Amino acid sequence: MLGHHYTHTFLETAVASVNAGCNLELSYGMRNNVFMHIPQALAMGNITLQASEGSVGSGSLQMLHDRVRPLFYTRMRLGEFDPPAMNPYSSLDLSVVQSPEHRNLSLEAAVKSFVLLKNVRGTLPLRARDLSGQRLAVVGPFADNPRVLFGDYAPVPEPQYIYTPRRGLEMLGANVSFTAGCSEPQCQRYSRAELVRVVAAADVVLICLGTGVDVETEAKDRSDLSLPGHQLKLLQDAVQ
Repeated sequence: MLGHHYTHTFLETAVASVNAGCNLELSYGMRNNVFMHIPQALAMGNITLQASEGSVGSGSLQMLHDRVRPLFYTRMRLGEFDPPAMNPYSSLDLSVVQSPEHRNLSLEAAVKSFVLLKNVRGTLPLRARDLSGQRLAVVGPFADNPRVLFGDYAPVPEPQYIYTPRRGLEMLGANVSFTAGCSEPQCQRYSRAELVRVVAAADVVLICLGTGVDVETEAKDRSDLSLPGHQLKLLQDAVQ
């Protein structure tokens, strides 16, 4: 709320949030923790709303109890206060999390989440048996750059589990040529000559474009949905 100028201090923000019913904060560490100012607000009498209907008592302290109660109820249901021996997840480590079964499930989820907007003459899917003798060109800033393939709040994956479009197609045994055209999603420096050379020699061209966290993420909004930098020019050159 500070960033949107609804309030001016952490104390004001804490008061407004608690009075509005907010009971959970996503903070940036203890120094910037807004709810650490709740005791000060309580001592100053700034938190003044009555307790929720049906609760015993009223006033600031009871209202804080009402805010806290669902948090601890949920944490107890999740087993956070149980002895480790009672928690079935305490024995899991990365060997389980990144097991072949879980990676296969992630792959299945990714395949089933694709949205195909148009499939002219049944071009897709590309199958390994159909690629024999075919020359593929994989182009664009997202074609072979693992760093830009993950969105905001994404976990940090193990490098050996990252498959870029280029790497995945090469695993099919296809004859793959590659050029990024521009190395980063901002696409400020675009090599048209190299792109045209690679595309002209190919039977099938895959163009990998987008934004990524370098261009848009939380607190980094855009005023339009256009492709950044020279990406649209890259697309047009590849099609032509």
